[in-house]
Amino acid sequence: MKTQPLVLVVSNSQDPDRDPQLRMLAGIPHVHVNSSSALDAAPKTAEVILHWGGPRDLLRSTFLASPEVRWVHSRAAGLDNVLFPELVESPSALTNGRGVFSQSLGEFALAAILYFAKDFRRMIRNQMAGRWEPFDVEEIAGQTVGIVGYGDIGRAVASRVHAMGMHVLALKRHVPASGDQLIERFYAPNQLMDLLAQCDYVVVAAPLTPETRHMISDAAFAAMKPSAVIINIGRGPVIDQQAMVRALESRQIRGAGLDVFEQEPIPPAHPLYQLENVLLSPHCADHTKDWLNRAMSFFLEEYERFSNGQPLKNMVEKRLGY
Repeated sequence: MKTQPLVLVVSNSQDPDRDPQLRMLAGIPHVHVNSSSALDAAPKTAEVILHWGGPRDLLRSTFLASPEVRWVHSRAAGLDNVLFPELVESPSALTNGRGVFSQSLGEFALAAILYFAKDFRRMIRNQMAGRWEPFDVEEIAGQTVGIVGYGDIGRAVASRVHAMGMHVLALKRHVPASGDQLIERFYAPNQLMDLLAQCDYVVVAAPLTPETRHMISDAAFAAMKPSAVIINIGRGPVIDQQAMVRALESRQIRGAGLDVFEQEPIPPAHPLYQLENVLLSPHCADHTKDWLNRAMSFFLEEYERFSNGQPLKNMVEKRLGY
């Protein structure tokens, strides 16, 4: 009978036996690594590392101590905490949770668009004050959404806003040769300012790479309409947060809907908490009641493919960062 590959599970859990998702690994050989001492005691024969959580340094140490590892899987879709040089340069495959959380992030983007179009903050404020004060709202049909980073999350956004009658533009590193029924026009990265100038809503869903860090900064905000809203469901540092705060405070743009930030958690005194034109989610827009179960189920499906010598899904181009 074929031996199943051993998995080292890097996590923060101090009691893995009581963690409902980690208990889903019961059917495969695995060892939990939640500290340096646990790593010292772990076998050196593991072929797989599952990064379920825990610090980057522990993941790196686990990888360096495991010479037979052929595959590393990240529970998260974002990879900026996973792509250390030794992994990038190695022949080991890397996969991530891309697609597992995209649908709920697409819903958040649509919710943020409606939040500003219908001025829900004003509705709630008037309701709490017992004030009957009718006001005008906007229809989003016919308005334009620009998606910066058209991957799996971007497509989830596009399918929802397109269904609402919105025009959809998208920026992608490599503009596809064939069309996309959801997208009216694709833009290359060097056309970012042209895209921004046309948009009523800008949804940032790009991965964090050296090329995308702070790609949305002062010049980008200056290119946007004063009535535009920016929404970030990708990686926090893709937007220059200080530049965004300046744009919001000066009303250079209308508002922002944010699920990710340069520093997490943002400190209690941060101006983003106080600004009336900000919708703030503490990086939980994809935390559905079953999100962790879905993430583990995806890993187990990948593990079965790996064990059977089948191609893995969600393969990452390590040098590109996504």
